[in-house]
Amino acid sequence: MYADDLRQIRWPAAAAGLDSSARLRHLAAGALRTGRPLAVWREPGADHPRLLVARSLEASYTGLPPALDAKAPAGFAFFPFRDSDHNPALFLPADFRYDLAEPETVAVAAEAREVIPGLAAWLATPQVEELAWNYSPQPAPRGATEAEYTALVRTGVAAIEAEEVVKVVTSRAACRPLPPGFDPLAAFEDLSEKYPRAFVSLVSAPGVGTWLGATPEILAEVTADGMFHTMALAATQPLTAEVTPRTAIWRQKEIEEQALVARYIVNCFKQLRLREYHETGPRTVIAGQLLHLRTDFAVNLKQVPFPNLGTDMLRLLHPTSAVGGMPKGAAMQFIHTHEGYDRAYYSGFLGPVNVSAPGVARLYVNLRCLQLRPDEAILYAGTGLTVDSDPEREWQETQLKLQTVAAVLNHDH
Repeated sequence: MYADDLRQIRWPAAAAGLDSSARLRHLAAGALRTGRPLAVWREPGADHPRLLVARSLEASYTGLPPALDAKAPAGFAFFPFRDSDHNPALFLPADFRYDLAEPETVAVAAEAREVIPGLAAWLATPQVEELAWNYSPQPAPRGATEAEYTALVRTGVAAIEAEEVVKVVTSRAACRPLPPGFDPLAAFEDLSEKYPRAFVSLVSAPGVGTWLGATPEILAEVTADGMFHTMALAATQPLTAEVTPRTAIWRQKEIEEQALVARYIVNCFKQLRLREYHETGPRTVIAGQLLHLRTDFAVNLKQVPFPNLGTDMLRLLHPTSAVGGMPKGAAMQFIHTHEGYDRAYYSGFLGPVNVSAPGVARLYVNLRCLQLRPDEAILYAGTGLTVDSDPEREWQETQLKLQTVAAVLNHDH
């Protein structure tokens, strides 16, 4: 932990027999029992997850994307695809945190000192087996059939042919029954093992529900050495023994789809009159059992006169053309008119800001995710359409993408 105003609370001797995962579970149980929002996440390539708990839901609401600078509050962003009363934009302040790399202490922020007595008492209580996860009060979206989704794709292609949009990203929900005894924290650990290169997350908040995911796509990142990063990630094909990053061949439709996303990012830089960026790619990358085309963009913040670049780019980027389309306004209107369900937090963004260190932020597009309901999971997947899109292939692409997070529903936890 980095800040002088963090109070370190040591686990009591009574917890000596608990490993770090059991301690994380115990902290999560206490947060859920008292109605406090929480986020658990594991960074790509990291060995240990982190837990963050906000002292109250009231302290968590925010309308604007977080500021990506060292002086901004520390917390975890959880933003919807489209902000609404049903899907509030959340920024969970890092009131107390637990890093499994430092398993003996819980850090409490100065603003949350009043929770210390209750937290210390909770740490000393016996473990709770059942965790009271939050569920959204909104009706569960209905899953689209193959006929419905392919019809949506045809409508999207017709809109492109009519020059109403250049590109649009259509998506669908799918409902899957939960296996008996489904355990979201165990599923989080399962996803972390299956997808070491993904950003794996579990977020639960009153009124918002519980969301679990493993996403490959960075929206905006500011690193400790003063670099800003974003990426254009698009086009999909399955990873097989025969088709690897070295041997993959991409169709014109997929190359064009990815180029449109890259062009969208360059246009965001142009809006800020920034020319000093480094572009790498496109190259073929692995995400779970899928291959994508990716172009990386980097800016050295120490060498450009844009101190708020991270914040400004975040506000311009979301929702990117990789989840909405181009032009943004027309694509968003098409989705609102034709998609037929509420995406909620799917294709929004999430991630920590100033938690590991001041000025370090990593925000990801919320892809490959599910929403937890009492007896079922709502899964989400989408595809980017161009004039050459084939409805049946787009349906199959969503089927492939659903498999990433559906893997944790295939057996008991």
